[in-house]
Amino acid sequence: MVEIISAKCRFCGNSLKHTFVDLGMQPLCESYVGPNQLNQMEPFFPLHTYVCDNCFLVQLEEYVAPKEIFSEYAYFSSYSDAWLQHAENYVEMITKKLGLTTNSLVMEVASNDGYLLQYFVQKGIPVLGVEPAANCAEVAVTKGVKTIVKFFGLETAHELIQEQKCPDLLIGNNVLAQVPNLNEFVESIKIVLKPNGIVTMEFPHLMRLIDGHQFDTIYHEHFSYFSFISVEKIFAAHDLTIYDVEELPTHGGSLRIYVRHLEDESKPVTDSITRMRELEVSKGFADLKKYFSFAESVRETKRNFLSFLINLKRQGKTIVGYGAPGKGNTLLNYCGIRTDFLDYTVDRNPYKQGKFLPGTHIPVLHPDKIKKTRPDYVLILPWNIKKEIMKQLSYINDWGGKFFVPIPEIKQYDAHGKEINED
Repeated sequence: MVEIISAKCRFCGNSLKHTFVDLGMQPLCESYVGPNQLNQMEPFFPLHTYVCDNCFLVQLEEYVAPKEIFSEYAYFSSYSDAWLQHAENYVEMITKKLGLTTNSLVMEVASNDGYLLQYFVQKGIPVLGVEPAANCAEVAVTKGVKTIVKFFGLETAHELIQEQKCPDLLIGNNVLAQVPNLNEFVESIKIVLKPNGIVTMEFPHLMRLIDGHQFDTIYHEHFSYFSFISVEKIFAAHDLTIYDVEELPTHGGSLRIYVRHLEDESKPVTDSITRMRELEVSKGFADLKKYFSFAESVRETKRNFLSFLINLKRQGKTIVGYGAPGKGNTLLNYCGIRTDFLDYTVDRNPYKQGKFLPGTHIPVLHPDKIKKTRPDYVLILPWNIKKEIMKQLSYINDWGGKFFVPIPEIKQYDAHGKEINED
């Protein structure tokens, strides 16, 4: 008899016994396949999430070291106009809120291609990006964003202190989920942050993930999935206080938390903290039963999606994709969708063009391909920016093309972005 040794919670060390959702064996979602790799073996890993019955952190086991995932990364933040606007709006807001000047230092962890810090540079505010992917960092430098190519952790934090590079503002957008060693990461924040400095972090909100059936946002690059209840415990364990929180529409529903040192009482805890905590408790996030219902909703979402695609193909319709995001690869692999349903997908990112999606081997082409082939339907894989995409592709009206999104449920739209209600 084979003994199965349970994994341990990456925050509290508790044994992980309870499944949140199991999405089967899948490839790394950002590991795009070159033409010369199509006949080679492709590694698949379990995409099986658990919930800790002690701290309620939803998480994956770590199968691949972060340096193998993030040292060269296919995701460039600047290819989404909506995300750039979100970043610019944040810079305007936080600069005024904190009174940042030319004497301040703004640091971003996982700064990608400089999509956000470039707006501080334009204001003359000193910045420093910490980015492990050399290809992304190289692009950031061309925008005037000073960037060091490193993973953020204790070693990097101590190096920054020695170089007197302690930030007034430390930013982490959509990085917390990508950290396998949460305790080291948060401890490193505590070490490097100025005594009166603040941290803002944005991450997808587990409450919205569950309510919106957003299982496609689960992939190996995201090690953890946070409720407010769980993230508050993590920061508090390292003497960091979340003193304010905002709900954001980004990525299907995110939280932005404002964090200070425990001992910095100049920033009082706002009422929003109590409201968010009470909201999650009222919705059952402090009870395991809440987490157990998600798996069946995912299976039903898959069944409905496949039924819709099968019906279209039986009508002789042509279907292509827009986008090659990580979430799209989780969706397509879990549902078993390949070129028998989707002829190809397109993406604005030249890094992905000419390659194939991991697992499904659907070709990734330039967006102009849609004009040439005139498909009946366009499946929007990055559904969180569907309005931006439908505006870009409004020309499919020339041949009566339609859009559809799979999450949280199948919805069809005409070429002008108006929802189509079909009985």
